[in-house]
Amino acid sequence: MKKDLPEIIERKLLTEEELKNKVAELGAQITKDYKDVEEDIIVVCLLKGSIIFTADLCREIKLPLKLDFMGVSSYGDGTTSSREVKIVKELDERIHDKHLLIVEDIIDTGRTLKKIKEILQDRGVKSIKICTLLDKPSRREVEVEVDYVGFEIPDEFVVGYGLDFAQNHRALPYIGIVKQG
Repeated sequence: MKKDLPEIIERKLLTEEELKNKVAELGAQITKDYKDVEEDIIVVCLLKGSIIFTADLCREIKLPLKLDFMGVSSYGDGTTSSREVKIVKELDERIHDKHLLIVEDIIDTGRTLKKIKEILQDRGVKSIKICTLLDKPSRREVEVEVDYVGFEIPDEFVVGYGLDFAQNHRALPYIGIVKQG
């Protein structure tokens, strides 16, 4: 095992410092973009992978926010998308006529996020913006407009900073590439 890396990790892709700096940058941009919105913005955290990113991002947005959670799944215990989007936890907040900021950990094929955006738009929201920590544009199968992107990454399976492999390794403070094979 490489020093300080779990056996499953081939190498670090993004360091704790790089993540911290990017989250601060995204928070500042979101604050600027929403500065004239008078009501609370509802931040929709897509569980479970986005929870750590969302918590850090909310601390960097200097505006009134409400936080809600939506549980979605398209991976199960594998390393590739099943292509089936399942809603496993619905929002608690009333979102009709509200501004939403969907926070996602990673956009791969785009199918999950496109489906979630359609579902939420059908509920009569004022606006929806999307913020993702990681984007894999090489894997995109459907178009989805993303307003805020932390990092574009290569087509590698990654864990850490909320992202998991079979529910493990979410608490790593960095993002690492999982060994294949």
